[in-house]
Amino acid sequence: MTTVSSSTGTTTTNSSTGQAGLMANYDLFLSILTTQIQNQDPLDPMDSGEYTSQLVQYSNVEQSIQQNRNLESIIASLASSQSLSFVSYIGNEVTADASTTTLSGGQATWNYDVSEAATGTVEVRNSSGAVVYSGDVELEAGSGTFNWNGQTDSGGEAPDGLYTISFDVKDANSRAETVRTELTGIVESVDMSKSEAILKVGNQEIPVSSVIAVSRPS
Repeated sequence: MTTVSSSTGTTTTNSSTGQAGLMANYDLFLSILTTQIQNQDPLDPMDSGEYTSQLVQYSNVEQSIQQNRNLESIIASLASSQSLSFVSYIGNEVTADASTTTLSGGQATWNYDVSEAATGTVEVRNSSGAVVYSGDVELEAGSGTFNWNGQTDSGGEAPDGLYTISFDVKDANSRAETVRTELTGIVESVDMSKSEAILKVGNQEIPVSSVIAVSRPS
């Protein structure tokens, strides 16, 4: 069963607040202007050019706020269209750089592949690029899985979120080995409740920005 989850909220835009404030002041200005016109000295009338200038200024501000509201509407529309486009990943096969995955409930998993058995170190970095975990690692030749329980080097627990893994390993002849973390699989669901859409592929969660290729399953 495929699922899509998302989060929505109600916000008050700056342009809406600005529009309300402008209209309140605009009504007050017109009221004062009308009162002044009605009670001015006919032998010494007030400068009509000043009235016109103020009306033009209010008009320009009102037009600017309306333009901002239109832009916000366009941006919201584009964001909605982009979210819907992520749904098209469901049921399709993706190839992605799976070096970044999601830590959730104290569990993060990375699949890897290495040509030769190798030993060395592994590092896990948070979304800001800071190393939160490092340690020694021994990798068997071929495909494997690295699991992290969210424990940091400082002894704390890392918060849920996106984390990136990197390996620095060498084979028995002290030659550097490349550890590949590409993942190919069918997208089962899309989670759009976070800042970036997350694809669920098998037992792994990968950000949509990590996708390298998309194809229909054979």
